[in-house]
Amino acid sequence: MLNINTNNNEDDEYAGRLTFLMWAMVFIILILAARVGYLQLYDGEYYAKLADGNRIRIIPSVAPRGTFFDRNGQLLVTNRPGFVVSLLPLTEPISPEVVERVSKLLNVPVEDIERKLSVHYGFDPIRIKQDVTPDIVTIIEEQKYDYPGVIIEVQPIRNYILKQECAHTLGYVSEISDAELEAKKDQGYKSGDIIGQFGLERVYDQYVRGVDGGEQVEVDVAGKPVQILGKKEPKAGYDLILTIDRDLQVAAEQAVDKMLGEIGAHAAAAVVLNPQNGEVLAMVSRPAFDPNLFAHGISTKDWNAINTNPYHPMDNKTITGEYPPGSTFKIVTGTAALATGKVAPDEMIFDSGQHWLVPKGNAGGEALGWLDFHNALAHSDNVYFYEMGNRLGADLLEQYAQLFGLGSVTGIDLPYESPGIADWKEYKWEVYHDEFYLSEIMDAAIGQGFNLVTPLQAAMVMGEIAANGNRYRPHVVKKIVTQDGELIKEFTPELVGQLGVDPEIIRMVQAGLHEVTKTGTAARNFEGFPYEIAGKTGTAENSQGTDHGWFVGYAPFDNPTVSVAVIVEQGGFGASSAVPIGREILEAAFAIQAQRGSFN
Repeated sequence: MLNINTNNNEDDEYAGRLTFLMWAMVFIILILAARVGYLQLYDGEYYAKLADGNRIRIIPSVAPRGTFFDRNGQLLVTNRPGFVVSLLPLTEPISPEVVERVSKLLNVPVEDIERKLSVHYGFDPIRIKQDVTPDIVTIIEEQKYDYPGVIIEVQPIRNYILKQECAHTLGYVSEISDAELEAKKDQGYKSGDIIGQFGLERVYDQYVRGVDGGEQVEVDVAGKPVQILGKKEPKAGYDLILTIDRDLQVAAEQAVDKMLGEIGAHAAAAVVLNPQNGEVLAMVSRPAFDPNLFAHGISTKDWNAINTNPYHPMDNKTITGEYPPGSTFKIVTGTAALATGKVAPDEMIFDSGQHWLVPKGNAGGEALGWLDFHNALAHSDNVYFYEMGNRLGADLLEQYAQLFGLGSVTGIDLPYESPGIADWKEYKWEVYHDEFYLSEIMDAAIGQGFNLVTPLQAAMVMGEIAANGNRYRPHVVKKIVTQDGELIKEFTPELVGQLGVDPEIIRMVQAGLHEVTKTGTAARNFEGFPYEIAGKTGTAENSQGTDHGWFVGYAPFDNPTVSVAVIVEQGGFGASSAVPIGREILEAAFAIQAQRGSFN
């Protein structure tokens, strides 16, 4: 009896366990079924997208940048197709062995490649080297199993047709740096993007860079493309139509290079603009550089050659170079003296060889005797203008310098413009903690001392006299258009300042500047010139070496459409270094106007 009862108890216990396990299994199955239903019905679309993401890749296609044209439709900057070596880690990271192989093939440091890999996100290609040669492409294509994850892209490469000519104005492009990417990430830029770094390329980058396209590609488990599921064509950037005249630009560059070669100088700048509307017709800065070197990734050798040049090829001297204006500043001093009544135009002042208060004389030590304003300006007499500085004083002289726009940036649509110095008293106090003395006022009156201007500002001063006291904002871009010619933006003349002096005073200054080229300091250079022009020479003392040579002018005299400023660093007398350049530029401008009409 005892055995039977024991067996029944054991059976009951076993049956209870089975029942518990059965209900536990039922409960688990119900939970799993509910979870499957939840995933399929509620989160199904989300997980479907994740599944697609494991087999679909977006491979971007770079948009070509907009084309640059001169004012007459001549090409200045365009694009050409080029091969780019990129890394595309679709399914697995790029191995160290492949990185080493690519480094040797492209002569790119391993550290640079690893740095790009470390900041890479998503499935965008990691561009290692732009514009590689066909032999590099052949090696990678023929040995593709040795270069897994390495691809060849065909991308538009910037092509600067004039090479170093107009380089500082047009600028250049290169790959975005890590620091730039951090600053611009909220503007849609990404690693590997090519962006404008200098000149117009930088200022108008958002207009000319375009919108990238791409392909939606299905890949297999090995990451190899199976089929293209969709494609978005890249949208080219907008085109720029410039105010620059390509033929005049080339003529100005040639004139500068010719003179530098003849006198053995190394640096110069020239600006040509239309004083009636502010349009810049040509800008030259020497020495220069070839922006094509940057477009495909500049080599260490080329960069060192540029970076170690003591005359700074990367500086746009037309807007960043600050120089004593020398005797070209007598235009400002003369205007101020006449406008404030400090001198009458027919008042005779005696030049005995030096000023009667301070022993300062003319550069060559000559004494020109009795002079009125007209002859003093034509012959650039220092003693006369020392007296004008004495009568005006620093405050009035500064006031009129600033009325001409000096001491402030012009607002041209180019980066890194310098303001020059026209608040000499304040500058001296801030830097030297000292008062401004009479001798320094006299220096300022003839464009020396703390007085500094850029070549663009010098051209603007001459242009303001040419335009009867009106000053227009200088600009290099005339229009922004689509590739189909649809107007996006147009830049019209902007009046930014007026002298506000009696028109008769401006006519007196104009007459004196006209006489400079007839009987004055530039007469010999313009002997036989077939057109009537106005001009002013200048020789600016340079504490670092030989004096700088200046020339400013405008033409035609009776209806000015061209204002020019030229400086030759360490060129000596302006009449022998800068004036010949100015003459050749004006000759080219007249020839162009005769062929095409006015620059208006």
